[in-house]
Amino acid sequence: MAMRNQHPNNQVFDIDTVGNEHGKDYDDDGRLRRTGTIYTASAHIITAVIGSGVLSLAWAIAQLGWVAGPIVMLLFSIVTLYTSTLLTYGYRTGDPIKGKRNYTYMEAVRSNLGGFRVKMCGIVQYVNLFGVAVGYTIASAISTMAIRRSNCFHDSGGKDPCKMNGNPYMIGFGVAEIILSQIPEFDQLWWLSYVAAVMSFTYSGIGLGLGIGKTAGNGEIKGSLTGVKIGEISKVRKIWRTFQALGNIAFAYSYSLILIEIQDTVKSPPSELSIMKKASRVSIAVTTFFYMLCGCMGYAAFGDSAPGNLLTGFGFYNPFWLIDIANAAIVIHLLGAYQVFCQPLFAFLEAKVIKAFPNTTFFTHEFEISIPFYNKPYKLSLFRLVWRTVFVMVTTTIAMLLPFFNDVVGLLGAIGFWPLTVFFPIEMYIEQMKIQKWAVKWVSLKLLSCGCLIVTIAATVGSIAGIVDDLQTYKPFKSDY
Repeated sequence: MAMRNQHPNNQVFDIDTVGNEHGKDYDDDGRLRRTGTIYTASAHIITAVIGSGVLSLAWAIAQLGWVAGPIVMLLFSIVTLYTSTLLTYGYRTGDPIKGKRNYTYMEAVRSNLGGFRVKMCGIVQYVNLFGVAVGYTIASAISTMAIRRSNCFHDSGGKDPCKMNGNPYMIGFGVAEIILSQIPEFDQLWWLSYVAAVMSFTYSGIGLGLGIGKTAGNGEIKGSLTGVKIGEISKVRKIWRTFQALGNIAFAYSYSLILIEIQDTVKSPPSELSIMKKASRVSIAVTTFFYMLCGCMGYAAFGDSAPGNLLTGFGFYNPFWLIDIANAAIVIHLLGAYQVFCQPLFAFLEAKVIKAFPNTTFFTHEFEISIPFYNKPYKLSLFRLVWRTVFVMVTTTIAMLLPFFNDVVGLLGAIGFWPLTVFFPIEMYIEQMKIQKWAVKWVSLKLLSCGCLIVTIAATVGSIAGIVDDLQTYKPFKSDY
């Protein structure tokens, strides 16, 4: 969860009205001057990348094995770094150093490409954001259940299977999100980035430490060269799981959607382009090193039986209090992350509706409610209350119907990887740099895009096959796990 173009940059001023003595406080477009550096940009990227996706990496490597697993992770990091570098050129239209600034990913696509591709980008973005809301609901509920189960295991000495139904926990998470969704401009609470960073490194670090400890306790490095063997699972399931593992790894590297917004926090000179290139290299290197450690140590600890979620699959039972802390950190992280990722979708629909019905009180009027010990009154919008509540209820219901962490994470990674991480950055770069059709570089970029499209299709098919397979035994709203 990265610091999105924070509140100072969202305010636009007429420089002529603020006086020359204040001119130094504003950029040439009338917005408050940016203060970001290579260090803050790198921190935002690392915070955005390292999230709940890290928990499925050991399982992903288990499907691929010691040879293909680390190689695939490395390839994803290289592709992500390269296409992210291309995307940084889209921040300014025309001249990448002095051209007009684009403040969001969508603006960059509109300025550089336009037409149908803008609509395509919007659809992919909002479908992806909707899916993230479902995925975060599942992950949060599983972590909450894991806290109860770890204490149950501890109290019973491992004799009680401690099965429970996840629906009450998803409903509880949904109720919390309904309340949080009514906070105006929730995504502009700058301190959320720092809370998210602390929580991410807390549960990721605990998972890594437990993996190292268990490997040392085993006295051996588990796993095999090719991963889960055919025989333990069918040949068809092996293929589907291999494809699904690609989606899980892709999800772990997803951050392109907010790269432009991170770039818009960087001060200039030197140019935002040069700063973001360096920041991307630093952050992807750090992230890949951390992912390799987490994924490989998890696989080394559990081998082919690595759990789908490193901290909730109960390969670890003790120390139970440390596992509780890790899962609590996941829940805290996801409570805020859900809102930050949903705010663009909320803002988009609300702006469209208000524009369509400017004279309808239900959509436009806000009631002011006084809050004790708080200076500003709370502005309640009935439309916001109703539609955001319905949105959370829908995502919660879908999560209850499909509570499959790895399948959903793989599907989300697949849906977002090719269009947002590869296709649009490449297309904008080709347009920005005026690369001639059928030139060597043009052909190379198109081949890279086509190759990644094949990976996305494979990961999507594998994840859907996994969901269908899980539905054979799972009874919606009834099954315990």
